[in-house]
Amino acid sequence: MPSMSGLLRGRVLAGLTLRSLPRELLAGVTLLAISVPVNIGYAQIAGLPPTAGLYALVVPAVVYALIVSSRQLVASPDAAASALVASSLGGLAVAGSAGYLALACAQAVIGGLVFVLCAVFNLGFLADFLSKPILIGFVSGLALDILVSEIATMLGITITGSAGFITRVSELLGGLGDANGWAIVISAASLTVLIVGRRLAPLVPWALIVLIGATTAALLTGVERRGVSTLGPVASGAPTFSWPLIDWSQWLALVPSALSLTMVAMSEGLLVSRAFGERRGYRVNVNRDLLAFGAANVASGLTGGFTIGSSTSRTAVMDHAGSRSQLPAVVTAAGTLLLVVFGTALLEHIPSPAIGAIVAVAVLPLLDAREFVSLWRLSRFEFAIAVACFLAALLIGPVAGIVIAVVLALVNLARRAANPAIDVLSTTDSPDHSLLPVEGEVTQTAPGLIVLRFAAPLFFANAGVFEEAVKAAVTEAGPDRLKHLVLDLEAVTDIDITAAERFHAVQDWLSEHDILLPYSRVRPDLELRLEHFGLIGDRDLYGTNQSAIDALGG
Repeated sequence: MPSMSGLLRGRVLAGLTLRSLPRELLAGVTLLAISVPVNIGYAQIAGLPPTAGLYALVVPAVVYALIVSSRQLVASPDAAASALVASSLGGLAVAGSAGYLALACAQAVIGGLVFVLCAVFNLGFLADFLSKPILIGFVSGLALDILVSEIATMLGITITGSAGFITRVSELLGGLGDANGWAIVISAASLTVLIVGRRLAPLVPWALIVLIGATTAALLTGVERRGVSTLGPVASGAPTFSWPLIDWSQWLALVPSALSLTMVAMSEGLLVSRAFGERRGYRVNVNRDLLAFGAANVASGLTGGFTIGSSTSRTAVMDHAGSRSQLPAVVTAAGTLLLVVFGTALLEHIPSPAIGAIVAVAVLPLLDAREFVSLWRLSRFEFAIAVACFLAALLIGPVAGIVIAVVLALVNLARRAANPAIDVLSTTDSPDHSLLPVEGEVTQTAPGLIVLRFAAPLFFANAGVFEEAVKAAVTEAGPDRLKHLVLDLEAVTDIDITAAERFHAVQDWLSEHDILLPYSRVRPDLELRLEHFGLIGDRDLYGTNQSAIDALGG
């Protein structure tokens, strides 16, 4: 278990030099221009006031930047986290209320503590349980769920935010006749600027330009009087530290959703962090990054924000802008602080359809049909996993979807481990070459001898397969023609109680047929396990398969 000083070891704001300072400052301005409108939109998705999205860019961003080992990963609330917050808190309090905000803050604190525990106990490997097919299906389901709500906002249609997906789609279709023409015009213009603008000049903060343009147009045309909703009054003032005041029963009720949020943020964050580190030639420390996420989430919960994840899109923008440090996050924090203290009046008249368009464009890449097509071509089973996670997140709920995703991951893992490669070696094969299967034509390695390789740890899921493979190899070769069956255990890294019992049964069965069972290439840790279960006794252990063959007279 690493010490806290070990977790924090490393240079603060690594990658920053005097030569790169101007470029990093400019990238910070770009990040600020992108993050402010997007975070306001994400706060709306989560059912929280705009300040919750803005406060998440201040203290949490600085805390994260000072701890994290990744030089580029942008930490911020994202679409998936926002949807999870909304779905998990909808039944506990009324969205937009003070109690709802307190729950969101407490949820972030719990998630932060989980992140810290994962860092201290080296549990970053848990993120690997959410494989790519699971993430594709889960995130796509959340994206489609968000898009339905944002389409309603862009059309000026009111739907029930806490209702299920099918109900919201039904309300959206039923309300098409009441769509607001002015809202449609604002949405269409915003989408055009965002989509075309990004194609022509990707580094330009088009989201900020859309907000400024839409707000100006709203003030000049008076669309608020024509039924177009706006952001409304935004509280001003710097974030302050306070403990979420909720009952202990509510703290306990938030644990499952906080764990789900942690799993999603951990999986995506560590994956993106590692990918950009490899691309730009620097190393990342997984446990330190988990600690950074934990500290950022605790800070967010204590300062009026909500759960912090990672933003892949903003990380990519910063990489494209030439940023190689966390200074842009600090610049964004400073700019956001100035905005919430002195400039919230500028946000009051932002049309909601414009915010909906910004969020829709940000979320749309998460709903990528090409990923499903690729899975279909490469692996039908993993395609089915992705579809199951997609439907679970969409129809049952994100928290239940995470549970189903983890169960599917374990099923997939057990399915693969339960059917390992089992080979009979021939005398012409070296141990590292491809070997002939048990069902092949060669049934003996040498006269009176079989060398059998089992390529997986022995545990309850494949213990029966191991027993059947040994008996099948002996039966096919003819028990009366065999004297020795050598087990090549190089690929066997562990054995559990269930497998040990089956192993004993195999020994007894071979003994009944007067066939000896020596082992070859046993790993030292496995040898201790075999001794512990009484599976070695006075049997000889041979270093290589060939030495086993030679020693046994092959």
